[in-house]
Amino acid sequence: MRPMHIHVIAVAGTGMGALAGLLVELGHHVSGSDTAFEPPIGPELEAWGVRCMRGFDPAHLEPPPDLVVVGNVCRPDNPEARAAIERGLEVTHIAGALARFALTGTSPLVVAGTHGKTTTSSLAAWLLDQTGFAPGFLIGGLPKGFARGFRAAKAPRRLGHAERPGRRTPFVLEGDEYDTAFFEKTPKFLHYAPEVAVLTSIEHDHVDIYPTFASYLDAFERFVALVPEHGLIVANAADEHVVRSVEKCARAEVAWFALADEPTHGMPPHWLAAPAGADARGQAFDLYAGGVACGRLALPLPGRHNLKNAVAALGAVAQGYGAGLADLGPALASFQGVKRRQDLLGTPRGVFVYDDFAHHPTAVRETLAALRARHPDGRLFAVFEARSATACRRMHQDEYAVSFDAADDVLFPPLGRTNLAPAEALDLDVLVSALRERGRRAARFEDVDAIVSELARTARGGDVVALLSNGAFGGIHGKVLSKLGENG
Repeated sequence: MRPMHIHVIAVAGTGMGALAGLLVELGHHVSGSDTAFEPPIGPELEAWGVRCMRGFDPAHLEPPPDLVVVGNVCRPDNPEARAAIERGLEVTHIAGALARFALTGTSPLVVAGTHGKTTTSSLAAWLLDQTGFAPGFLIGGLPKGFARGFRAAKAPRRLGHAERPGRRTPFVLEGDEYDTAFFEKTPKFLHYAPEVAVLTSIEHDHVDIYPTFASYLDAFERFVALVPEHGLIVANAADEHVVRSVEKCARAEVAWFALADEPTHGMPPHWLAAPAGADARGQAFDLYAGGVACGRLALPLPGRHNLKNAVAALGAVAQGYGAGLADLGPALASFQGVKRRQDLLGTPRGVFVYDDFAHHPTAVRETLAALRARHPDGRLFAVFEARSATACRRMHQDEYAVSFDAADDVLFPPLGRTNLAPAEALDLDVLVSALRERGRRAARFEDVDAIVSELARTARGGDVVALLSNGAFGGIHGKVLSKLGENG
């Protein structure tokens, strides 16, 4: 394919920035525009070879690029995207660009589900890399074991195991169910032609584009039906909605996974993990494949949810591509995690400060439970910003009341969205009252700075601060580290 000039509108997001870097790696000249170029992606773009332009301006389309990729944060009135369409330039979205430039000639492994996509796809990419498959990947996060969150597929090097017949070099993708762009409202993961698919969970999310659970479920059922007969679906047997969707729509072979103490809705798990102890370094588990004991493995991440992510990834790379289990154990033990997923930012004054992307009630509950297990003695402060379209709405009001049970103190800034009617918005006052009734210390604060001051006043050595948000959270991460460190 000849080199092209590709222009990316809204380039500084995690996924769009990774796409831009990947396109450069594939030999294209890439420019990109955005309103700001903030961490973690913004400062990296120029180092990756992307020419950056500030703001959205039709002038950025001169000279005319061969292709314009429009981010899904862009609205129909975005002046740059609108100019590209009106001038008749070729326009696509991130999913279309990946399908066209990165996936051709590969065997895509697509990780889908409401929860666990980033960690599971990062694990799968790491396991495949460490066992000689040289996968390509694009992940909506920053896996710590790699220099960046993307890579073009390479010629594989083998470690002596038998690869799955018919599979080409893997390309690992985080299969997002969110829509592609304002001009094509289709789920991203329907563009990726998965040969191996992982389905982690299905809980109603993204209510701004899926107003009913039925509409959300339909997207996943269409994804399941995409996997061809020669493919493989690795599916969570403990999630009844996953079970129903796979049973209804799957054409491919199905391998169920679960933890040993979970109900599996009548599905016998081929991949089963039995927890075998945890400490500050992570957790151990016994792995079974098809009822056969495969030995004890170590996962350097806390939490039952991460154990399930690991089992799903192991099943996908072993059964889907032929990676040897003898090689996968050491590979798993060397996994370093993902930024913004229980990411330890520092220990100022002996306080453990973590950053996590959790915003759905289930993710909040699992993240806090994992941190409590890792640090059983100190107070656990949960600082939660409701920011997403779903989190800011009242639909999960009751679920949030129980999702903070592992925390001692819960601190809330104002909602991240101010355009919701009071009857529709999450009621933080009601939530604070419900948490207090459950024995938590809970309070609202007028802004991030007030929360930082409260943490500096009350947190002591050995305590844990969990900063939970799917956004930048007003720079709270640096402010907490700085304020706690002043008297460290």
